[in-house]
Amino acid sequence: MTIYFTPNDHLIRYVYQEMSEEESIEFEEMLRKDDDLMQDYLGFLSTIDQINGLILEPSDKVVASIKEKAKTSGLQKV
Repeated sequence: MTIYFTPNDHLIRYVYQEMSEEESIEFEEMLRKDDDLMQDYLGFLSTIDQINGLILEPSDKVVASIKEKAKTSGLQKV
């Protein structure tokens, strides 16, 4: 059975291990044969590493706004 891939969709599914074993094997073969696809794959992994390294926190303005809204809404003290 031949499976045709849309590379970007399948890159995501491959990286997040959402493919069947058969699909993974076929996709790995495509990665070995297609240098552009391999570069996309490596770029995708790099992007994921950068995103995972981010520390996201709300700004002081957002926290103050939430606290103010809580005060005026009759919600419990924050």
